[in-house]
Amino acid sequence: MRQFTYVIQDEVGIHARPAGMLVQKAKSFQSSISLECNGKSADAAKLMAVMALGATKGMEVTVTIEGEDETKAAQDLEQFFRENF
Repeated sequence: MRQFTYVIQDEVGIHARPAGMLVQKAKSFQSSISLECNGKSADAAKLMAVMALGATKGMEVTVTIEGEDETKAAQDLEQFFRENF
């Protein structure tokens, strides 16, 4: 299992367009990927669940990756978060 945290820097938080990109990225891995923010958790492969987190600027998101390609997924997702959120 791999895990990292990220504080949202984007002014509007996790909004529709980058959330859709995150879902597509999450689906490209075999590992199970979940997000946790503000006491809520979501499957990163489900757009409505990601949007329901309501993650806004300054909130901390914990990303948990578990599966056979978890190391690569964690590296790619950390970079994705830095570039998009």
